[in-house]
This record gives sequence, C-alpha cells and structure tokens, in this order.
Amino acid sequence: MGIFSADTAPIEILVADSNHMHGQLLTGALRRRAEFRVTSCCLDIDAIIATIAKDPIAVALIDATDETSILRSFHLAYPRIAKILLLEQLNRDEVINAFRFGARGVFDLADSSFRTLCKCIHRVHQGQIWISNEQLSYLVEALAVGPGMRVLNSRGADLLTPREEQVVALVADGLSNRYIARELGLSVHTVKKYLFRIFDKLGVSSRVELVLYAMSHGEARAVECIPAPLAKKIARPQAREVGVLEQLA
Repeated sequence: MGIFSADTAPIEILVADSNHMHGQLLTGALRRRAEFRVTSCCLDIDAIIATIAKDPIAVALIDATDETSILRSFHLAYPRIAKILLLEQLNRDEVINAFRFGARGVFDLADSSFRTLCKCIHRVHQGQIWISNEQLSYLVEALAVGPGMRVLNSRGADLLTPREEQVVALVADGLSNRYIARELGLSVHTVKKYLFRIFDKLGVSSRVELVLYAMSHGEARAVECIPAPLAKKIARPQAREVGVLEQLA
C-alpha cells in the first residue's frame, strides 16, 4: 500500500454515492485513515462539479450501481481525476462501461475488504489500474468486437446525419436518453425524436437492435468532445497531474 508518514500529504478523495447512508458510512471509515482527506456528495453531476470547485480532488469513488453512465459526464468534465467505480455485483457490461467511461479501477464491494479498498485507492492514486484478470478478459473481448458508430449502406454511403451518428454512438455506449440529452445539449423529447427517425431509417425497432446494427454495419468514429452546457459549469481545471503507469494491481 505504501508507507504513510506525517510528512506525506494526504490523498484528497471524493465519495459520490446514490445511497446517502452508505456514502456516509464509507466516508466516515475513510476519514479514520490518516492518509486520506475525504469529502462527499450525492451522485449527481452538478453536485460533483460544485464539490470539486470548492475542494481539490485526486481520487473519486463513484458508487453508481444503477447509473454508471454518470461516470462518462464526470470524466469528460475532469479527465485528470482518477476514478474508481464501486459496484456490489460485477458483470461484463458494467466493467466494460466503467473503463470505457473513464474509470481507472473497478472495485467489488461485495467480495472485498475495506483494507483492500484502501490499497486500491493508493494504487490508482499512483497512476496504476485496478483490475482483475477476469475483468481484463472482458475488456480484451470488447476490443475485439467493439461497435462502429458510423452507419453505412451496402455502397459505403452514410445512412445517418452527423447528429444521428452521435446519438447512435452514445446509445452504443450504454447511455440513457436523459444522459444523451445532457451530453448533446438537447431535450429528452428531441433525443426520442432522433431515435424514432434512426429506427425508421435503419429498419430496427429497439435500442438493442440499433446497437447490433451498428456493430455489424458501422465504422469506428472519434469520441465526442465535452458539450458546451456542461463545460460552462466547470469552475476551473484540476492542477494535479495523474500518473500514466499502466500497471495491473
């Protein structure tokens, strides 16, 4: 875990939890460790941004079992903050989305100890990646079959407008209509209209069919930039540089 002394600066940690009681318990436990300085907030992107504007943060613990897509918005706003996604049950899709959305580690709350969590925090703070061999296999498999986002017909021509391609890309990333609307600066109603139009053009009837169509007919495209509405809320960039050591825990 590393040696901590009185001369060592504590690691600034943010706990963002959808469960208030659980978040308070985790925050209290971490605060009893001298090597950590901990603040907390609810699992909401506006609350996270407001908290970071007041306190410097090096590592963020995100307990987002039901809302992993919020991690994407957080990472777009503050890519240099190391993020650890806390999950009670790990499955393939959640692990893949966690790292796709910017996590540096995924921690299994159900099967791991608090001491192991502290070790995870230290490793990620040092610039390493916290991942098990099983989770790593998920990522390797996903890279081999990752969906393309530019949808073409049999002659190689674009079937969708650039905005419609953006919507397809975000749907394939697992984002809900609400988070797609937030990222693109649209209303949820407008996102639904785009989806209906896309469904009609491609001859599909569900989000699952849309992703499968993109996987079999698409080409890779670049990740979208941070949307203007979210950029305006960011008070200032973090000064801390996160290391780039790609070492497995």
